[in-house]
Amino acid sequence: MSARLDATGQSIERAAELIAEADGLVITAGAGMGVESGLPEFRGEKGFWRAYPALGARGMDFTAIANPAAFQADARLAWGFYGHRLALYRRTRPHAGFGILRQWAARMTHGARVFTSNVDGQFQAIGFADAQIVECHGSIHALQCLEPCSDAVWSAAGFEPQVDEAAGRLVNALPRCPLCGGVARPNILMFGDWGWIDAKPRKRAGLQRWLGTVAKPVVVEIGAGTAVSSVRHFAQGVAREFGGRLVRINPADSAVPDGLGVGIALGALEALRRIDVAMKRTSHA
Repeated sequence: MSARLDATGQSIERAAELIAEADGLVITAGAGMGVESGLPEFRGEKGFWRAYPALGARGMDFTAIANPAAFQADARLAWGFYGHRLALYRRTRPHAGFGILRQWAARMTHGARVFTSNVDGQFQAIGFADAQIVECHGSIHALQCLEPCSDAVWSAAGFEPQVDEAAGRLVNALPRCPLCGGVARPNILMFGDWGWIDAKPRKRAGLQRWLGTVAKPVVVEIGAGTAVSSVRHFAQGVAREFGGRLVRINPADSAVPDGLGVGIALGALEALRRIDVAMKRTSHA
């Protein structure tokens, strides 16, 4: 046990050095970043069905309901799931690790950018500017036409879902497309989704331009698993292409390719707090 703790401590110290040496911070985040704020991760049928028993009673797993076909078959049931999530994400406050990342970003010469597969809007809620954030799977706080009849994406701010949780169904009016009047859906990349509208291409291009101005980027990847590897591939790509270093925080999948950086086998909040303590200790030494 002591050897494992020693190795973790060494990784924490190395991560603190890499972040302190950098002039630009790239934050890449997966579902593991949000769970410590109290957000569900939807791993495994049993956990999913405990959170949504009405769907469990129907034998519907996450991939079946997080699918545009579910909206086409029964929009009120699909919006029962997504409406509950929208209300949950609106009332959830980001954990302290988000604030630590903001403090690090403020000390960087070139500031920070965020690349995340999370759709919860937690980075905006803690104060990162929307222009700094690329949400590669979209956002639950935005809507689009189910059809879709156009490339329009609009805010979900005016939609207040009312959900019968026992039945798992939306009971108030379905959100509608302002152009064609058809059913609206979340602007989220779902399973088997050919109708998702990527509203962020300019942000992706802007992120690439910003990376070209940074001499020593550090990528802090948090809670990105291997099942859907968009975030991990992006993080490693940035480190390789732009000569940066990678700090990978993940309790289960923290391995980092040789020479790219360091892995820390801890949860998001504990790792960020310990790195922050190490950085402050070094700066006062």
